[in-house]
Amino acid sequence: MAERVKGILQDLEKGHISVPKALGLLKDFPYEDMGFAKVDNHRSLRRGFPEVIFGEGKTPEQIIKIAKRIIAHDGILLATRVGQDVYRALKKQCPGVKYEPKARAIYFRRSAPPRKTGTVAVITAGTADLPVAEEARVTLELMGNDVEMLCDVGVAGLHRILDNKDVLEKAGVIIVIAGMEGALASVVSGLVSKPVIAVPTSVGYGASFGGLAALLAMMNSCSPGVSVVNIDNGFGAGYFASLINT
Repeated sequence: MAERVKGILQDLEKGHISVPKALGLLKDFPYEDMGFAKVDNHRSLRRGFPEVIFGEGKTPEQIIKIAKRIIAHDGILLATRVGQDVYRALKKQCPGVKYEPKARAIYFRRSAPPRKTGTVAVITAGTADLPVAEEARVTLELMGNDVEMLCDVGVAGLHRILDNKDVLEKAGVIIVIAGMEGALASVVSGLVSKPVIAVPTSVGYGASFGGLAALLAMMNSCSPGVSVVNIDNGFGAGYFASLINT
């Protein structure tokens, strides 16, 4: 978006466009009021990435209208927690959009992002944690990160994570996704010297309380260097990891 603003100002300075035309192009800064939503057009300037749509609680029509506006303005789109019905409807109007069914995420990028040199490892304790891991992966890759996935290496079989120490050593940031008692984040953090972002999931039997047990365990980790995001928040973990990754 910064390049777009710069281009408008340069065109104005060179006389390629008039002042009224320039004002018309800039009138939607810093946000656009759509009535049911106020799209933050300056998000990419402040954070390096446009506003992301959280699909739950929004109608398909609202998601599509917001998505089209973000694509037109920034050329990048990430919408989380959306169904295939929304994707199919949006694809008719924006053919370039893609969908990751496991993550329930719609994404689009007009041009390739600047690549980061570091790698982010996304690790799951169990196969049931994969939807959250996929949400983190889509977020990371859209933001220009290389991702290494390591799945089903929970503490019920510690040899599985120990056999993959090379993945831990190669990564600059590690995301650990676990339900049940959430112990894997502490184990991984105890093995490495890099930041660990822990994601509790709602996977588990009744006493896991929909991920609360894993959340509290991760927040009470005795291993330093563990940061915790909310239950099932793969997007938040991916976003945070991308900010750390170089």
